[in-house]
Amino acid sequence: METTKLTIRVRRELLNNLKRYAELRQTTVTRLIESYMQQIPAQDPLGDAPIVRRLTGIVPSRFSEEDYKRHLDEKYDG
Repeated sequence: METTKLTIRVRRELLNNLKRYAELRQTTVTRLIESYMQQIPAQDPLGDAPIVRRLTGIVPSRFSEEDYKRHLDEKYDG
């Protein structure tokens, strides 16, 4: 996973509070911020489409792309 540096400006007391919070939870400020940012929905227009939400998880994860291709071959090629 590629990472990049982010520079932000915050009030000193806010940063000090964040550092104490991270230390108490045995983590880093970077991990706290990254964890928060992961909660923001992706800006992929299809990712939040109603049809995608309805179909998500409908196929068990134990099935692979190869299983699907094999199914189509059997169904249409006979």
